[in-house]
Amino acid sequence: MSSLVTRLAPSPTGAMHLGNARTFMLTAWWAYSDGATSLLRIEDLDHPRKKPHSIESIREDLQWMGVNWDFETPIQSTRHASHLRALEALRSKGDVYVCKCTRQDVIDAQSAPHESLLDLVYPGTCRAATWDPRSHESNEGKALALRFRVPATPVSFDDRVFGPQTVDLARQSGDFVVGRIRADGEVEVGYQLAVVTDDAEDGVTHVLRGADLLLSAARQRAIQTALDLPTVTYAHFPLVVGTDGRRLAKRHGDTRLASLRDDGMTAERLWRWVASTISMPAATQAEVLSRQLNLSNIPRDPVVLTGRDLAWLCGRE
Repeated sequence: MSSLVTRLAPSPTGAMHLGNARTFMLTAWWAYSDGATSLLRIEDLDHPRKKPHSIESIREDLQWMGVNWDFETPIQSTRHASHLRALEALRSKGDVYVCKCTRQDVIDAQSAPHESLLDLVYPGTCRAATWDPRSHESNEGKALALRFRVPATPVSFDDRVFGPQTVDLARQSGDFVVGRIRADGEVEVGYQLAVVTDDAEDGVTHVLRGADLLLSAARQRAIQTALDLPTVTYAHFPLVVGTDGRRLAKRHGDTRLASLRDDGMTAERLWRWVASTISMPAATQAEVLSRQLNLSNIPRDPVVLTGRDLAWLCGRE
């Protein structure tokens, strides 16, 4: 196995669209050009949104695109035991505590309005609490969140696309959720901790993904440090947005791969479009993959998808 290891980490929560495809293709392109090992890991902890047959559909879409992987890891939800060990390690160090606050409590505590729930800053209401195995019994049958105590000093890391980053988690997010205790006492581990644990177990050295996860990189770096795990190198790709500057959604038309394939899009054209979004136009897919992908040269602005782009992808221009 190469000393460089990256991962394709799709979630089975819906159909793959152009934005997802571009991220996976850029990841595969970098791995191919730098000789890195690629692994496929299905991240399925978001149980309520999991769609039947999505996992097989993900594999089929990736193969159709020409995105290959060297091996596939166990599906994320089957690694519950190792996730729990990581959570227990944080608990034993006092880095995790129980929190009774509801989402509405956190919203009500904000000093200013936020554009989305993802922007909420936890005010530290329950920070003086600890966590013991009987914590749920005194919470009137309600679930409890498990929050990670963020460091007092900012987290710094060098992003291969966006450059040096310094994130003050205490001010920008506050203590964040890494798990929860259900009303019946069962413990569930959240994405932020699970993905750090999995990356360490899989030997991942480079994480390439969308720019919407830049804040998550700081959170995950803080967890890596708390658990004395190897740190990874991050690269975040600017998102694909509509002409209104917002993330791709139904209002921008049908950008699902399955629909575009039915409308005439080929993998060859998709690769050429991906190359054009990073100012590396190419005549063929083979020409794209013959070039070295230098992550630091990727433009940092979002990619605006237009109707003309969709028409070209489907061979109508």
